[in-house]
Amino acid sequence: MAYMSQEGYDKMVAELQRLESVERPKASAAIAEARDKGDLSENSEYDAAKEAQAHLEDKINQMKLAIQNAKIIDVSRLSNDCVQILSKVEMTNLTTKSKMTYTIVSENEADLRAGKISIKTPIAQGLLGKKVGDEAEITIPRGTIRLRIDKISLD
Repeated sequence: MAYMSQEGYDKMVAELQRLESVERPKASAAIAEARDKGDLSENSEYDAAKEAQAHLEDKINQMKLAIQNAKIIDVSRLSNDCVQILSKVEMTNLTTKSKMTYTIVSENEADLRAGKISIKTPIAQGLLGKKVGDEAEITIPRGTIRLRIDKISLD
């Protein structure tokens, strides 16, 4: 079971519909076009089109499974008392004194550019259950960082 926000769920459903209605026909057309070019035994374009179609079908199947197993989180039942999934956490790196803000989301919704980190990352794991003012010492691939939680909110 994968917990996710309503927004993340809706985006995944829309992406699945796009893949099925737009990308799948494109893949089929590419295969048909390559097939029309003759001998399939030495047709690398045909092989590439078939491989691309297989990757697309795999992605579609994975998305269908994720949607089927999704558990949408009712944000109204969450609290700002401690860090949990869907918490927006403002914190300070105590070594560098730099400020950072991350929202903790499901793996499927993670987008570092948008400030959304997967609940399975070391930073998210180290923050879960912490309260405002708490400090967390978290081991990441580059070493250990010390973070102080300045604010917890829900978007």
